[in-house]
Amino acid sequence: MKHILTALALGLATLPAPSVAAETEITIGMQLEPPILDPTAGAAAAIDEVVYANVFEGLTRIGPDGSVLPALAESWDVAPDGLSWVFHLRNGVTFHDGIALTAEDVVYSFDRAMAEGSLNAQKALFDGINEVTAIDDVTLEIGLDAPNGALLFNLAWGDAAIVSPATADTNTTNPVGTGPFKFERWVQGDSVSLVRNAEYWGEAPALGRVVFKFISDPSAAFAAMMAGDIDAFPVFPAPENLAQFEADPRFAVIVGSTEGETILAMNNAKAPFDDIRVRRAIAMAIDRGSIIDGAMFGYGTPIGSHFAPHHPAYVDLSATNAYDPAAAKALLAEAGYPEGFATTLALPPPSYARRGGEIVASQLREIGVEAGIVNMEWAQWLEQVFGAKDFGMTIVSHTEPMDIDIYARDDYYFGSHDPVLQAMMKGLESVTDAEDRAAVLRAIQARIAEQSVNVFLFQLAKTGVADARIEGLWADAPTQANDMTAVRWRE
Repeated sequence: MKHILTALALGLATLPAPSVAAETEITIGMQLEPPILDPTAGAAAAIDEVVYANVFEGLTRIGPDGSVLPALAESWDVAPDGLSWVFHLRNGVTFHDGIALTAEDVVYSFDRAMAEGSLNAQKALFDGINEVTAIDDVTLEIGLDAPNGALLFNLAWGDAAIVSPATADTNTTNPVGTGPFKFERWVQGDSVSLVRNAEYWGEAPALGRVVFKFISDPSAAFAAMMAGDIDAFPVFPAPENLAQFEADPRFAVIVGSTEGETILAMNNAKAPFDDIRVRRAIAMAIDRGSIIDGAMFGYGTPIGSHFAPHHPAYVDLSATNAYDPAAAKALLAEAGYPEGFATTLALPPPSYARRGGEIVASQLREIGVEAGIVNMEWAQWLEQVFGAKDFGMTIVSHTEPMDIDIYARDDYYFGSHDPVLQAMMKGLESVTDAEDRAAVLRAIQARIAEQSVNVFLFQLAKTGVADARIEGLWADAPTQANDMTAVRWRE
């Protein structure tokens, strides 16, 4: 997931003159360090932010505009009944250790992801696949239980990256993929460096070396940018400093959209959040505008369901459960909580959560709900909230693309169980016409809003800062990635 932190502004410093190495090397700032480097074995967004499209590739990939593009598969054919897809791999692709990519590696990768006990965080991407078969070295077939109009999109996720059986077990710390950059070194607590893959099957990247530098403190991030220690910070952790960068010709401020639905998630599986009246009351107690202004300095778009506003099928449902503290109190009383109740509010490190959480707790207090704040580091949040489902409420931004299907998963951390929505999601799988899919997606958004599964706060903006001489960075974030393949220093 992508995260933004805030900080106090520091004084301006002078950038040092660029070195010769700066023409082929770049240092990218990131707020969070990935826990591992295998995108098929972990849920943290920071994994993909380092390795997606850089080190690892899938059959397809997501482009900077959100479109699905060919990657390791150069083409594919679909059977008339939609139950069989034949993919044609590119010739001459090798893994970074020199082993040739074959269709058997794709079979292995998908079987591994779908296996019982798999560590893949998005196993649902492979639902409905009944068999993956190698026809020859460069051709494979994927068999489906039912037509799936989202298959190419699903295969473009980092979780569907193709890995080699020879290195799969060590990819967590020594990733070996097929991408344009090879893993060089991981200095834990500091940085990950990649170098250009001279044997890459596609167009060679302009950059010879990329260093991802991890700086969690916003003040330190600001100082590093000003000192020239960081060349670009694609998701800058202090939005209050953006105006200062905008006024300085040495920098470019890049503001775009993300797939990050920022939500106040409630544990639907536990009282009192198993009562829809309580969930609606919580939603009606929250003033989204105050959170966007107070925590994000105005960067963010209010949302009313789990869907990105830039998507063609988006429906503006922000008026659902609109801010109305008096009505919220009445609903709580109707649900049996006339004096309110106490619960916990788990907050991971980003400022949208920490600063937003303070505002949320204050607003909930107005209707009698005491939300005890529990600040957590990401490892603890992933283990306790996402994994063990031990929480009352939490604030988090879901940055995975088109992840509305999580509301149809019984085992997902916020514990929603809605047979109606599950049937709608199942039906969507077999719809291939774009307009028909959009209609179903609009109905799904409405259902989630009506059920008040969570409180939908805002769509996370992508606020980046870069040396003005750099080009090719993504403005938007249609997936969680720092794709370096087209990045270069302007001559």
